[in-house]
Amino acid sequence: MANILVVDDEMGIRELLSEILGDEGHVVTTAEDANAAREVRLASTPDLVLLDIWMPDTDGVTLLKEWQRDGLLTMPVIMMSGHATIDTAVEATRIGAMNFLEKPISLQKLLRTVQQGLTRGQEHARGTMLNGTNRSLLGQDKLSLAPQLQQIGNGHLNGMHSSVYPGAENEFRVSFELPLREARDAFERAYFEHHLAREGGSMTRVAERTGLERTHLYRKLKQLGVDTSKGPAKKAG
Repeated sequence: MANILVVDDEMGIRELLSEILGDEGHVVTTAEDANAAREVRLASTPDLVLLDIWMPDTDGVTLLKEWQRDGLLTMPVIMMSGHATIDTAVEATRIGAMNFLEKPISLQKLLRTVQQGLTRGQEHARGTMLNGTNRSLLGQDKLSLAPQLQQIGNGHLNGMHSSVYPGAENEFRVSFELPLREARDAFERAYFEHHLAREGGSMTRVAERTGLERTHLYRKLKQLGVDTSKGPAKKAG
């Protein structure tokens, strides 16, 4: 369990990220702007921060610079934006951001990136990172962020996808324009379809994999309209 600060001026995004990360067992604090984020940071040190770039009062990059200047950039920070440029992403990582998430955020990538950030933060706390250098905490170089920057350059950040792509190597995308309940249902449906396909339709193995009792699992799949027949999972109807 970790303490995570989510900074975004859009209430729907704050609520969705809070729900998802809360379901993972994390304690989530939200801030609607840079001023609120400053207050949270002065009162405590989050284990990780998800920071939106474009905000009405002070943008995320400027806030990141402030934290670096004041010696408060002592936790991993992951930037978020749906309209970023390569220069903005490079600047953020140069200042000390650990990574960059494009909007609409891939739920699998969100969870993976957050876990990576928490792991690297723990390593830093144990003194195993950076080898005593004076670099900003967890800052990555341009080479390590090449895939993200290439996506930005290709205009990949502007698409609002909500399709489900079953399979272990694919990622599920959901539009943050959806109502919270619809977004959660879409994610859960994709999650269970993935595990059903992975386990060949075995409800016993899916129950073990997801940590649910079989009765609860059947009820959940029926509620979501997921076909439980053998073979690759398909949505009913």
